[in-house]
Amino acid sequence: PKMSYIILFPLILMNIIIFLFNSSIAANSMYNVQSYGAKSDGKSDSSKAFISAWTAACASSSAATIYVPKGSYLLSNAYFYGQTCKSNAITINIEGTLVAPFDYNVIGKSGNWIKFERVNGVSIVGGTLDGQGTGLWTCKNSGKGCPKGATTLAFYNSNDIAISGLTSQDSQMFHILLDRCHNAKLQGVKISAPGNSPNTDGIHLQSSSDVTILNSQIGTGDDCISIGPGNSNLWFENIACGPGHGISIGSLGWEMQEAGVQNVTVKTSSFTGTENGVRVKTWARPSNGFVRNVLFQHVVMNNVENPIIIDQNYCPGSGNCPEQGSGIKVSDITYDDVHGTSATEVAVKFDCSKTNPCNGIKLLDVKLSYKDHPAEASCVNAGGMASGLQQPTSCLQV
Repeated sequence: PKMSYIILFPLILMNIIIFLFNSSIAANSMYNVQSYGAKSDGKSDSSKAFISAWTAACASSSAATIYVPKGSYLLSNAYFYGQTCKSNAITINIEGTLVAPFDYNVIGKSGNWIKFERVNGVSIVGGTLDGQGTGLWTCKNSGKGCPKGATTLAFYNSNDIAISGLTSQDSQMFHILLDRCHNAKLQGVKISAPGNSPNTDGIHLQSSSDVTILNSQIGTGDDCISIGPGNSNLWFENIACGPGHGISIGSLGWEMQEAGVQNVTVKTSSFTGTENGVRVKTWARPSNGFVRNVLFQHVVMNNVENPIIIDQNYCPGSGNCPEQGSGIKVSDITYDDVHGTSATEVAVKFDCSKTNPCNGIKLLDVKLSYKDHPAEASCVNAGGMASGLQQPTSCLQV
């Protein structure tokens, strides 16, 4: 009897393993976009096929994977809605490239190219998104009447989002947008557009919370990461930014009634040849908004025009600026271990509100040089403390 148990046990164990393996395959259903008519020739519009694959995955009562094989897939507007989804774990595994129409007018007035709305538990893994924005940028730079342009990838009112290993290039406008989203993690993302491409923000966050961005390279013609009103609990780590306008909180304060920004951490990141490094920008007009509890830590600047800047008299372009006192209250901003080179003589600039001066500004171990000499600092309406500075004196009003 003992011998039979010894023989039977491995057989029973093997059957259990096979059962569990088959169950996991069944539990995670696969939906290949080519099975729904998608063509990988880069010429046939595959939007309907992608939406059909989404509809099938959405109806699954368990985890589902939408698979995009290698090749080039032309998509016009592709919108994915999750209100009626049974599955709250849909992975979109992209091995190919999704390409926007060459004619920017096809999607240029729609606001978004690829949009997800009211989805939960969506993950995007790998792949390349090519917005083909060159034609629209040329139109905008020529001053002609052009459409505003489409954001490449947008999530609205969504939760538990994960994006990893995705490349986004040459977006018409923003590359990635999260608006009213909760709990999102982006890692290993690569975003690229020329430094002179207008409004091509890398990642824009609006009214979102608990967003983490890790190990990503972002080079654009606008902010690498821009943080609009109503964001909280943001963590950015190991971000390489350049070209672009830096990582910006704002612009804020255009509306009188505006949600604030709080609990933001940017650490172990670098800025190369950017217009700004770490920036807070607000309009000079009344508002009840705020910026508070922000940490910039272990940051390297390489030939950056404005490495550290708070601009509460934000006025892009020329004319038609409010020129009032900014109502945005900026407080408890810490700059810890910020090193490197400035492309201008003034590397630290705090131009704070005359009606709501900045307070709780801390500069700890900030060493920025300009042409092999310590860079200058400029402060208006700013209060706080400084220690370990390369600059001989701190401009902060204690």
